[in-house]
Amino acid sequence: MRSPTTLLVIAKEPRPGRAKTRLAPAFTPHGAAALASAALTDTLRAVLAAPARRRVLVLDGRPGPWLPGPEEGGGRLEIVPQSAGGLDERLAAAFALCDGPALLVGMDTPQLTPALLAPATRPHAWRERDAFFGPAADGGFWALGLAAPDPALLRGVPMSTPTTGDTQRARLVAAGLRVDDLPGLRDVDLPDDAAAVAAAAPGTCFAAAHDRLVRLLNPGPAGVRTTGAHLPDGRGRARP
Repeated sequence: MRSPTTLLVIAKEPRPGRAKTRLAPAFTPHGAAALASAALTDTLRAVLAAPARRRVLVLDGRPGPWLPGPEEGGGRLEIVPQSAGGLDERLAAAFALCDGPALLVGMDTPQLTPALLAPATRPHAWRERDAFFGPAADGGFWALGLAAPDPALLRGVPMSTPTTGDTQRARLVAAGLRVDDLPGLRDVDLPDDAAAVAAAAPGTCFAAAHDRLVRLLNPGPAGVRTTGAHLPDGRGRARP
């Protein structure tokens, strides 16, 4: 049986000076953009490798070379522009694109795998629950799934705070939804997050980009704190 779930990825184009700015000053704008690019590539690869009814990239910006190629199923990815407004409004608008069960993830967890998505993408994933919730270590959430997408469940939730996740989950429970929790993950927001996630997911494009940036600046003993770097191609993107 096919998965009934639409997988949504909400993302920002990884441009220098616009993506992952909280990684400064440990990484330059080009270095931060390279890590964001790699993280987005890893996320999209995981989504394309998972069973789904649809796969939709809700993008702020323009598509770029970080998109998976045809050999990775990139042609099965729908790309739509993000709406205007705050993050709660943009998430709500993403769910409004769906007429059935949907799971939304961001681009900040390059350690994402099809196995982590599996509880919400199985054929009978929604038989005994109405929502999936994936908490993030910073107090937010890395995944939110709704059997019957209702934008009102997201509008007005304060985003990017230490209590965003608790508030969003409480909103689901207050609506009478049966919530199933997914494993907690660490978002890549700060330099320490980048190092920890790269170490935890060594086979990813993100880990390779992080290692490359560190080695470019620190060709000597391991463990020296990085201060960021431009990639050799000068465009600040990871090359898988």
